[in-house]
Amino acid sequence: MFAKIEHGPLMDRVYRHQRHFYDATRKYYLLGRDPMIAGLMPPANGSILEIGCGTGRNLVMAGAAYPTTKLYGIDISNEMLTTARKKVTAAGLGERTELAYADAAKFDPSALFGRAQFDRIFISYAVSMIPQWESVMREAVNHLAPGGQLHIVDFGDLKDLPGAAKAALYKWLEWYHVTPRNNLFAVAQDIAAATGAHAEAQRLYRGFAWISIISRPG
Repeated sequence: MFAKIEHGPLMDRVYRHQRHFYDATRKYYLLGRDPMIAGLMPPANGSILEIGCGTGRNLVMAGAAYPTTKLYGIDISNEMLTTARKKVTAAGLGERTELAYADAAKFDPSALFGRAQFDRIFISYAVSMIPQWESVMREAVNHLAPGGQLHIVDFGDLKDLPGAAKAALYKWLEWYHVTPRNNLFAVAQDIAAATGAHAEAQRLYRGFAWISIISRPG
């Protein structure tokens, strides 16, 4: 039996049934995921970790885009991990993929995967659902290999959307325990400054989606 981690039971309740149709519905509004994956560009035979791997959809996409990489994923929902394992296996990526149940804010990759650092770490539409998201970002940067990068894609500030559409979207996201992090870029800059790294900000689709990249020096 899996031990439950704080916030995990909530995510299990949210996704117990949604995981079966999650990918089919989310493709219409989880924008920016594929551009983020295309921008990972890990070194040959490198390593990629997804924090909040969900159904495994993004890891499968990354595995196809970067066929020499080793793939890793963690999630706080056992329900999602069940689906992720099935999806990864069906895609023929089981031999180079490792998944684990863990809290993104305080996980030990050495204990989980036998390695402490990764060439690329990405977080796709998860910081908006993680209460301690800033700690998660700092923890992720700590696990970057020299020259490594943290890529985050999530909802933006929706700044250029019509007022009514923006208000309706915010209300809809609230129903699903999602809170856009309008200070994501500022937090990324602070983390980069504190760690000697470089932060890059990308705004997509009139502010609907943001991509934040923190690059550690080589």
